[in-house]
Amino acid sequence: MKSDEKQHDVLTEEQQQELLEKYDTESNVRRLGGIMKWVIFGLLLAFSLFQLYTAIFGQFTAYIQRSIHLGFGLTIIFLLFPARKRKGTKTKVPFYDYILSIIAAFTGIYWVINYERLVKSLGKINETDFIVGAIVILLVLEAARRAVGLPITIIAGLFLIYAFFGPYMPDFLAHRGQSLEQIVNLMYFSTDGILGTPISVSATYIFAFLLFGAFLVKTGVGSYFNDLAITVAGKLTGGPAKVAIFSSALQGTISGSSVANVVTSGSYTIPMMKKLGYKKEFAGAVEASASTGGQLMPPIMGAAAFLMVEFIGRGVTYWDIAKAAIIPAILYFAGIWIMTHFEAKKLGLRGLSEEEMPNRKEVFKKIYLLIPILLIIVLMMSGVPVIHAALYGILSCMIVGFINRDVKFGIKEIIEALVDGARTALAVVAATACAGIIVGVVVKTGLGLSLANSLVELAGGNILLTLFFVMIASLILGMGAPTTANYVITSTIAAPAIITLLAPDVPQAAIPVIVLLSAHFFVFYFGIIADITPPVALAAFAASGISGGDPIKTGVNSAKLAIAAFIIPYMIVFSPELLMIDVTLLQVLWVVFTALMGMIAIGAGIIGYWYRKIIWLERLIVIAAGLLMIYPESFTDIAGLIVFGIMFVIQLFTKNKGNTPKLDASTN
Repeated sequence: MKSDEKQHDVLTEEQQQELLEKYDTESNVRRLGGIMKWVIFGLLLAFSLFQLYTAIFGQFTAYIQRSIHLGFGLTIIFLLFPARKRKGTKTKVPFYDYILSIIAAFTGIYWVINYERLVKSLGKINETDFIVGAIVILLVLEAARRAVGLPITIIAGLFLIYAFFGPYMPDFLAHRGQSLEQIVNLMYFSTDGILGTPISVSATYIFAFLLFGAFLVKTGVGSYFNDLAITVAGKLTGGPAKVAIFSSALQGTISGSSVANVVTSGSYTIPMMKKLGYKKEFAGAVEASASTGGQLMPPIMGAAAFLMVEFIGRGVTYWDIAKAAIIPAILYFAGIWIMTHFEAKKLGLRGLSEEEMPNRKEVFKKIYLLIPILLIIVLMMSGVPVIHAALYGILSCMIVGFINRDVKFGIKEIIEALVDGARTALAVVAATACAGIIVGVVVKTGLGLSLANSLVELAGGNILLTLFFVMIASLILGMGAPTTANYVITSTIAAPAIITLLAPDVPQAAIPVIVLLSAHFFVFYFGIIADITPPVALAAFAASGISGGDPIKTGVNSAKLAIAAFIIPYMIVFSPELLMIDVTLLQVLWVVFTALMGMIAIGAGIIGYWYRKIIWLERLIVIAAGLLMIYPESFTDIAGLIVFGIMFVIQLFTKNKGNTPKLDASTN
């Protein structure tokens, strides 16, 4: 690619960092120098080495493994993340953060020092234990506020208040209440709270895969994703938009943040889209919706896949989750692809010219850079334990890094990857610890079942209305939360309503796996797309920072482009064949075919263009046909296909009726 055309006003690293700090709490870190820079470096390296050691040689007991993991995370967070975003606070560590960091380190080894006594005490804690446990709760809340954001801290705080004031709550929320000692005991001296399932997954699978992602970046795979996407989609109609979709889907395999995905790939693709004629808000929306979809993309799914395995249980494997996510993810990206295609046709946009394309031969020569990702997938399909698959993936990254002559890869880069992986894990540690507070309260008080029954009762037992209420709840709960915490919150609070409705009066152990998967995928999807749903659409706002467009308009366009994400969860509940559990190939193919036809019809109706511009009545008809095809009933499928066919023929025979698209030169 020509060097002068390749840039397309690409954001500098400094500009990208400014955007990340503005919209992504995880990136708002201090820029330390001198001895503290190396202290942080050493702590992060030690954190990774500890995790690698236990991954290779076996973990310690649950309490020790998780408390050390938490201790590392909290200690580094207070040194690295400032209490406020004010200027001038990022070059040095104030005295109070040194104190908090030392206290965090002490609480991290408290279980190690007192393990035998605490285990033998059978749940009884003394005064010192109570003080330490209370401090840990406060440290977790503050660390989550700094590294993750205020929303999750507020939610966790409200749950703690709910646990204490249970007897004073309205009847449908009332419980007998927990004393302060009981709350502290639950939160730090049991495996139902802070040291519960969420941080257990963080201390094992998630950390290993974050290291894998850090090693992938060092091999040069991140920039390769962009080149591969341009090679595959660049010359198509409206090529840059399709490059953004393809690239973001690939980036999603290693990224755990919608905002980070937007800034990483969007700083390159959004200027390209604007140059070819897409409006600012639309260009930003394409990147935001595609980048958010990266969190729905197997095999990693923003690390939520690992949590889903633990939360669902019942013998469900990681591969079951990844396999179940394939078709919904394809439909999601297909929906965005279809709508950007129609928008490009409407505006008369071209693809990239030959001069703007990279050298195809050179790009495909580097296809070996994808070997680590493919290896991970094959290993997990073969039944290899997830943690071992991640380790083999890291090893394969090292081999690929040594082979790739376009990047420098040696001992220095390996150490940097270990440090980068640990730094990325900090926000996950804080998020999962804080989410553990929420889970602990829900389990202890039975809040999940109470809310589920209330939602079902409010909806009058109507499944569509119940799903609508759960959708709204998931969108609200998902606002501003990272993927891991997002899923923990929505699956704990919102998913039980769907399970209660689909499997009433069925004991927990007897609930069909397909019901559990449908409910968890439903809330997972809506929790994720909160990132592009106004008014709190962080991914869309970050994209508008690159495009220069209006943030709210970008968010509205993002939600419109991601219309598939608002439909797919309902499809999953009504047509669980999409999850590929206990179904025939013919059933899957039929559902996917009718769904794709439905997406085409809905996309044409929303954009207002098919083979030509379509009037409002035609738009309503094709949208209705699309909804009929998406609804999983034979009668509606056939009716929708008939209407679709008629409209297709009409479009085909009238496509040259004076509707030649004209590019508006003022779109930028």
